Parts: sequence; C-alpha cells; structure tokens
Amino acid sequence: MPDLSPAQYSLVYNAFSFAFAAMLAAFIYFILVRQQVTPELRNALTMSSLVVAVAGYHYFRIFESWQAAYTLTTDTLNNGAALYRHAVTNPAFNDAYRYIDWLLTVPLLVAELVAVLGLARAVSISLTARLAFAAVLMVLLGYPGEIASDNTARLIWGVLSTIPFLYIIYTLFTEFNSAVARQPESVRGLFSAARLLLFAVWGFYPIVYSLHYLSGFGSSANVIIAVQIGYCIADVVAKAGYGVLIYQIARAKSVDQQPVGAKGAVPAV
Repeated sequence: MPDLSPAQYSLVYNAFSFAFAAMLAAFIYFILVRQQVTPELRNALTMSSLVVAVAGYHYFRIFESWQAAYTLTTDTLNNGAALYRHAVTNPAFNDAYRYIDWLLTVPLLVAELVAVLGLARAVSISLTARLAFAAVLMVLLGYPGEIASDNTARLIWGVLSTIPFLYIIYTLFTEFNSAVARQPESVRGLFSAARLLLFAVWGFYPIVYSLHYLSGFGSSANVIIAVQIGYCIADVVAKAGYGVLIYQIARAKSVDQQPVGAKGAVPAV
C-alpha cells in the first residue's frame, strides 16, 4: 500500500461512505416495500434486503479499515512549507472484507432473479443451486488473484474465476429464455433489463480487477484509488440498483395478478 495525498485518500474515503449510505438506504427501502407485493414474491425482496444489509455491514468495516490503515503526517519542505500526506500504518488495509461480502451476496443476487420468476419449486431449487454454486466458485477463485503480488498468478486465477462467470451468463441467457417468455408481458422488459444489468456490472468487475496488472496505468496509488472506487460503483449498481429492478418486477407481477377491476389493490408507496 502506497502513501497517499489528502486528495487521493479522501476520494476513496468518500467512495466508501457513499457506498455504505447507499446500502443502508436501499435496505430501508426494500423493507418498506416488501408488503406491497404478493406473498409468493416476497422472498425475492427479503433476499434483496439481505444483500444490501450484508454489503452495508462490510462497507462499514472496509471504511473503518481504511481509516485505521493511514495516519495523517506533515513533512516540512526546504522552503518551510508544510506538506501533508496520509502515511501507511498498521494494521494494513483489509480488502478481504470485499470477498467475504461477495461470497455471501453474489449467490443471493442470482437467487433473487430465480425467486421472482415464480418457477415450479423443483425447477427453482435446481436452478438456484447451480447458479449459487457457480457464483461461490467465481468469488473463491478470484480472491487468490486479488492478493497475488505476481502478475502471472493474478492472470491465471482471473481466468479460472471467469469460467464460472461465463457459465452463469450462459445460463441467464439460455435457460432463462423460456421462463421469461412465460412471464406477463408487462415485466418481460424488466427481466431483460435485470439480466443485462448483471451481465454489464459483473463484466465490470474483471475490468477493475485487471487494473492491478495493466502496464502504463500510472503509480500504484492511482491503481489503488481506481480499484477501490471502481468496486464501490459496481457494488452499488449490482446490489442496490439491481434490487430496485427486482422490486419493480415483483410489483408489476403483483398488480397483474389482481382480478379485473381490482388493479392496484396491492398497496403502493
């Protein structure tokens, strides 16, 4: 970990603060709207709440770890001016919190989408189990590369982690097609948006991951800043933003299931 200027330190500090606040706000929102969907679809909102709750807790711990990893020091220049910098201290910044978070939340993200589809129980269990296992494998294989100091090892683990990622994407855009086609017309576009969002955001993680070994990017301080801010943006979109889409699907299906003349009987905010 390199020393940082006050501006560099604050960029990451504020990104962590924003991500924590976003997760907290999303948790409150999902709890409040849970009763606005039919009972059989509430599990999806429960999982959305769990995702942002777990993520919010880990962002609080990441925020604390970042504060503890640096101390503000003052250097005196030859002309007598003061130069402030955030110097690395002990304990070191613990980035493993992210992978613990992803190990818990990524399987729930795919489970949310399966739950809101309303498939037969046996099909839903099988699909959720396969996707959740692939999600766990993706995270576990990515962690050794994240902490590797050797770029070759980082690349190998990154490629291995991509294999279950590709399986998840393949499943989302093949096996899900028939299930999405059976959904009410009012939510098919939302399902397509949810799948595309997962694909786009999860595809963004490898880009951030690759910043560690891209040559010519700049100083190691710039790499640290880009990686941390990139992960924050991806997490907020993939968890809070995705959860809002899940709610919109569940809400639309709930309204669609109301008898003719009773549309909107499920209370709305």
